[in-house]
Amino acid sequence: MSHLFDAYAIGNLQLANRIAIAPMCQYSAEEGNATDWHMIHLGHLALSGAGLMIIEATSISPEGRISPDDLGLYNDDNEAALARVLKAIRAYSPIAVAVQISHAGRKASSHAPWDGGAQIRPDQPRGWQTLAPSAVPHAEGEAAPIELDRAGLAKVRDDFVAAARRAARLGLDGIEIHAAHGYLLHQFLSPIANKRTDEYGGSLENRMRFPLEVFDAVRAAFPADKPVWVRVSATDWVPDGWDIDGTIAFSRALKERGCAAVHVSTGGVSPQQAIKLGPGYQVPYAQRVKAEVGLPVMAVGLITEPEQAEAIIGNDEADVISIARAMLYDPRWPWHAAAKLGAKVSAPKQYWRCQPRGLGDLFKDAHFGQR
Repeated sequence: MSHLFDAYAIGNLQLANRIAIAPMCQYSAEEGNATDWHMIHLGHLALSGAGLMIIEATSISPEGRISPDDLGLYNDDNEAALARVLKAIRAYSPIAVAVQISHAGRKASSHAPWDGGAQIRPDQPRGWQTLAPSAVPHAEGEAAPIELDRAGLAKVRDDFVAAARRAARLGLDGIEIHAAHGYLLHQFLSPIANKRTDEYGGSLENRMRFPLEVFDAVRAAFPADKPVWVRVSATDWVPDGWDIDGTIAFSRALKERGCAAVHVSTGGVSPQQAIKLGPGYQVPYAQRVKAEVGLPVMAVGLITEPEQAEAIIGNDEADVISIARAMLYDPRWPWHAAAKLGAKVSAPKQYWRCQPRGLGDLFKDAHFGQR
């Protein structure tokens, strides 16, 4: 029996299996609004048979967007546009849907990757002034961010809360708070980006303070019976940066506050990072968090083969496998994994007749007459 296709629960959220679609930025919104691209893209992935889909990094404010084309959840138009997409998904798919809410901090105001990904300076068209824990630019030659003062910190917290309330109104099944990949909350955690001398900088306890305040505020604003979890970068891949020991301390503090899971990634806070790529290269970090903290853990990063994912679950290295680029390349990845592992997976009835001969009953509840 395949453990990858066992049911699993994150808090009260019941998943049909342990496959999650990781949040992947599309840089295809208009003034923060989901477009027809999101209808096609998310609708397509919702038919994949995965147990959970996490909507891409969704900004809590206009200035928190990575690019001018990022998805947002900071005004009524954003909420209405995303509601349209979710209504279509709910009509045709049982998949659980969560949203990753985010603020890009000093990595905001950037071009889309296919346009080079460089910073758009505040004095350039479509650019704006970025904000951060400290007035330290992400890369050499970039315009420096403004250090957040007390009022700025309060506004960021309030914006996270407002986004969480919108997510609740939309009926989303969970929230993932983005504290990874070099964005604002990760910037507070990392000594590479956080040079503050007040109670939000310096010691590990101080650097964790603002991300934990944001978690507390979001957890209080979202329905208590729905899970809130956090995505982390377990290491900066830079000497004297954020590391796995800090990640474990942060995860323990999150657990005490009712965090439902930790989604373990790495990197993103510095161009100096030296990432050691390889199949499942981030899984050992997820395994340590799972073993030492005792929270449900999602593993991600060059997990591409069904047998590889099955082994990670079977060896108790992680609880959920988060698939990103491999899911874009093969939007039916869960179907093909189920076929290889001898499991069953949900599929829309319109597709039941596509089962290749010789596989047996791949799809759950697939029954139809022949003409």
